[in-house]
Parts: sequence; C-alpha cells; structure tokens
Amino acid sequence: MTSARENTNGSGLPPVPSIPLTAESPATIAHETSIGGLVRDATAHLSTLVRAEVELAKSEVAGEIKKGVKGSVYFIVALTVLLFSSFFAFMALAFFFTDVFDWPTSFSFLVTFLLMLLVAGGFAFLGVRKVRKLRAPQRTIDSARDTVAAIRHRGESR
Repeated sequence: MTSARENTNGSGLPPVPSIPLTAESPATIAHETSIGGLVRDATAHLSTLVRAEVELAKSEVAGEIKKGVKGSVYFIVALTVLLFSSFFAFMALAFFFTDVFDWPTSFSFLVTFLLMLLVAGGFAFLGVRKVRKLRAPQRTIDSARDTVAAIRHRGESR
C-alpha cells in the first residue's frame, strides 16, 4: 500500500491513501491464505477506502467553499456600491420635492431624511419580529443531555 505522501495526483487536491491493485508478492499470498488473513486484508482495505473517500469529500467541499467565498466577495462589493449609490438616489428625491412641490431645499431634504428614518424603522421592526421567533434547538439539546447521561451512567447498569 502506498503512503499518503507518495500519492500525488497533480489536481491540486491533497494526496489520499490508496489500495494496491496487485498482490504484494506470491510468497505473501501463500502464507496468508487463511480466512483470518483475508478478513484482516479486507478490513484494512475497507478502512483505507473509507478514509480515502472521506479525504476526497473533505477536499472537494473545501474547494467548493473557497469558490463560494470568492463569489460572495463580488456580492459584497456590489452591495457596497449599491449602498453608496443610494446616497445619490436620496439626494435626487430631495431635489425632486424641491422642483415639483416648490418646497425650500432644506425642507425637501428634511422630508427625505424623515422618509429614510421611517423606512429604516420599518425594516428594524420586521427584523426584531423575526429575531424574536428564534428558538433554541431543543431536540439537539435534549439529545446531547441524553448522551451525556448515558455516558455517565454507563457502568452503573451492570
């Protein structure tokens, strides 16, 4: 069996242990023809296969998470630009009030500011309502308590 350090695949993924595809030597096969030896080999190969599958899954998931993080950076930049550009939208709204309703400029900006506060307060109210609906993961807590209790009282039932 090759070690994890010897196994390189050139794909940028970390090396994983592998199962040999050919027998090690004819002498070894002749000495280990017992069922116990076959079971031991099968168990070792199954263990190696499971570890290799877990390592492959971890490396693939890590790669996908990195891609997701990189993609989310673009969304963060877009939201930042949108946030800064909203300043100009609110200025345009204030000048719209000045031009259409013949309000003084300072009054138009005050009305725009009050509208912004009203919208922010509405969203804050909706956020508070959603946060209040959050509950503790009660089934997980109960399961963890049961597990701890079972481990503590493991030797007492004998």
